[in-house]
Parts: sequence; C-alpha cells; structure tokens
Amino acid sequence: MSELSERFETTEAGAKQVGEKIRCDACPVMCYIAEGRTGACDRYGNVGGRIVRSDPLTILHHATEAGGEILPFAGEEWNGELVNTGQRFVTAIGAGTTYPDYKPAPFIVSQEVEGVDLVTVVTEGIFSYCGVKVKIDTDRHIGPETATVRAQGEAVGHVTTGEYGSQMLSLGGVHHLTGGSKAEGRVTCETLLDLCNRKPVELAIDGGATVIVEAGKAPIIDGQTEHRMRVGCGSATIGMFATQWRGLVDEVVVVDDHITGVVSEHQAGKVLGWEDTGIKIIGRRSTPGRYFKVSEPGVGWGGTTISDPLSILGDWNPKKGARPGLSLLMVSTTGEQFAYFELDQELKPVEKPFPERLRKSVGLIEENCEPALCTVLFVGGAGGSLRAGVVENPVNLTRSVQGLNTYVTVGGAPTYVWPGGGITLMVDVMRVPENAFGYVPTPALVAPIEFTLRRDDYLRLGGYASEIRTVDDILAAGGEYLNPRAQRAAAAVNPWPPLQQLRRSPPGSAK
Repeated sequence: MSELSERFETTEAGAKQVGEKIRCDACPVMCYIAEGRTGACDRYGNVGGRIVRSDPLTILHHATEAGGEILPFAGEEWNGELVNTGQRFVTAIGAGTTYPDYKPAPFIVSQEVEGVDLVTVVTEGIFSYCGVKVKIDTDRHIGPETATVRAQGEAVGHVTTGEYGSQMLSLGGVHHLTGGSKAEGRVTCETLLDLCNRKPVELAIDGGATVIVEAGKAPIIDGQTEHRMRVGCGSATIGMFATQWRGLVDEVVVVDDHITGVVSEHQAGKVLGWEDTGIKIIGRRSTPGRYFKVSEPGVGWGGTTISDPLSILGDWNPKKGARPGLSLLMVSTTGEQFAYFELDQELKPVEKPFPERLRKSVGLIEENCEPALCTVLFVGGAGGSLRAGVVENPVNLTRSVQGLNTYVTVGGAPTYVWPGGGITLMVDVMRVPENAFGYVPTPALVAPIEFTLRRDDYLRLGGYASEIRTVDDILAAGGEYLNPRAQRAAAAVNPWPPLQQLRRSPPGSAK
C-alpha cells in the first residue's frame, strides 16, 4: 500500500483521537493533529499548538525584460530581505484555502505594474469536480473507444475520441472520485495527483494495452517506448512527400489505420503526372488515392494490425498499368516500417533489398515526425464556495471571468476557461511549478488558483477591500497559516501579468 493509500485508510481513525491534539479546519476531513505531526493530507501540521501550512508560499519572479536575469531562489525560504529584481507574482502554491468557505481567500494582493493597479486573489481550491485529459502521442491502438481505464485495478476513467496522431484518455471526474467504492475514489485521487505532479502512472485499458504515462515524457505502451508521432495520415504523407518519390519509384503506398494513401491515384500524384499502376487496395475507397479500413486498429504498420504490408494488396491489373519490374515502396506514417518490392512476371510483388535512392525520402518522413510525448491537462470546476472567497457575490466573479475581465492562472500558469456557465478551467501541468498539486482524503484534489483583475473592477465586483495587501507585506509577514515564503524563477513560457487583456477592460466594464 502506498503512503497516500495509508493516509486515506487512517483518516477516519485519526479524526476520532482527540487527546492533546488540535483540530485542523482547512478541509472537510477536519483532522486532529498531534504536536510535530501533519494531518492526513500532509499539507498542514501542528507546530507549537498552531496549525501551520507545511509547504512554503511560492512567489514567482519574472524578469524585468526578455532575457533578463532572475534571482535563483527556487527551494530557498524567504530571508526577509525585500528585493525587487522584476515583477513578482504571489501564487496559490502553499497559500491555504478558503474552507470552510465563510472567509476571504488567504491572500488578496495589490500590485501596480506599468501603471495598471492590479489585484490578484490567491487560494488553493479543493476540487471534487476535477480530472485530467491525457494526450498520448502514438498511432498504436491502446484500446477501444469508451473502454475503461484502470489504475491498481480500479476504474479511473475511459478512452475517449482519438485526435490527429494521438490517443486520448479522460480520467477522474466526480463520479470516480465520489460515486464508486472507497477504493475507487482513493485510487482515482492518487492517480490524478501523481499525473498532475508529473509522476509516472501505470494504466491498464480493458481490452487494450498497458500504458505508462508521465507528463512531458514518451509513453511506454506494453513495455515499448514510443519515439515519434506520425507526420500525418497516409493521404497527408502522400501530399507532403510525393515530389520526393517522383522519378525514383513507380508506386508508393503509405499504410495508415485511418486513411491509407496511394500516390498514383492521389491528387498530388495526378498533378505531378503520375502514371497508373493497376494497383488494388483491399479497403474502402473514399476519394481517389485515399482508403479507409484497410485493417483493424493495432500495433503494427501505421497503427494497424498489419505485419505484412502486402496483405492489403489485391491482384494487380495489367490493363491499368501493371507490368513486370514495376517498383513499389510501402511505408508507415512514422517511417518506422518500410519495404521495397518489384512485380515479377506473374505481377506478384517480391521484396527486394531496399534501394539507397529511397532512403532519403523515408528519412525525411522520420525527420518530420515530432517526438512522442504524454500531455496531461488538469481540468477543474471552480465552485461557488471557492468563488465566495474572491467576492461576496460569487456569480459576479463568474461573469467577470467569462467576460475576460478577470485572468485565471494555476500556479502562475495560463489556463483555458471553457465557455458557458461556471468557471471550468484547463491547464497544462508542464507549465505549472512542480509538485503544485495536493489532495484531501475526502477525496479531492487541491490545486492552486489565482484570479487577477484591475483593482477598480475588483472593488466594483464586491471584493474584500479590507483584505487587500501589498506584495512586500505578504513577503514580510506571511499569512494565517504561518508558513515560510519561498521565491522561484517564473517559467519563461508563462507571461504575467496579462496587461494587454486587462488594459482592454475599461473601468466599469465588469458587471
């Protein structure tokens, strides 16, 4: 049993042992914590009879200009010295929560940047409604659509619709976290936490593969590490590289699970003056040179079940150009599999040594394939209780976010906010500082979330004016949970503040 599992299993017993312990009210579990120990979430501890947030509050330093140096304070505690080497952003990492939801957010920070007076409201959100979308760059078949995805034997999500060159998983969600067994909820929470904190997780798909997923790393499918994602479907590959094959080979077939391409029939080949070859593809012809369903999905050539590419060919037609000696290149969409054939006297393709003249074109396919990676996107819904810690009337915040007057970040990383009702956000965990996510054994994930807007808009929305503090005050005095402050360099890919967006919002625009 993992450490996280043990904490889930001991939560209820620990909450009943009061004695000399003090109660933590930072989440619904309400642990009683002994001196020198932490609660079930490992995020809060009893230090000298006070509840203290275990992790430091993280402040990001942004360079004053592109390429400027940033003081390397990552991992070091704040030493009390007030220095300003650039823009500073107080993240919600280590900030604490609004729970039990009657109080303002832990930090409401005022800062003037380039003449714009901004307020950033900072809190760690407790997300029961959350999950991850996992993009796995591979042509290999990992499991049928809607198949259950399991971790440690428990259902944690499903396979969803594939995208161009990638397989997709949808994991987590409130039904897996709270709607199943206690074990299912615990394992789902543990899986989401590890994925969001960029740790490897082994997932087994019903009727499919076992996949090791780690954000920013290549997927490992049934023990085999993927190296590249496809350059395109078979048709797109024909279109891109037809000129590379003109005059070097009589026919090219790019094998693909979705759309297999044939150069002599394809529009690209016709434009180049390609002659007919009398080839016959066993599959469903879509448009000229494009074939569907040449095979079932699998782990062979181009994401098919094919190990012998000749299995998708029918009889060659001499009335349409087939002749002895006609040359044929068959290649996959990643360039990993390729073979060369010539028709014999009976118009049967016979494999021949691969000619040097074609190696450049196959290499070009490989060069144009991007490295295979796993991408993990955290998706969470910011509920009414979290929003109440930002403004007194939560719907005002929702309207401001949807109206692009409030900029939402997760640990300083930009988010995509889904249109429609509520605040449903999505963020690439690779852009969030490491180990920014936590959990509570309810079970739910804890994620940092920050709302930045103009000060005048914040006050107009019904914000907590009396709680606004300066960055320097927060650095010097800290907050309710008495934890230290730490500085680290902001990722160059995460721009802050969003001045262009917020400058477009005239005073009085927030409703």
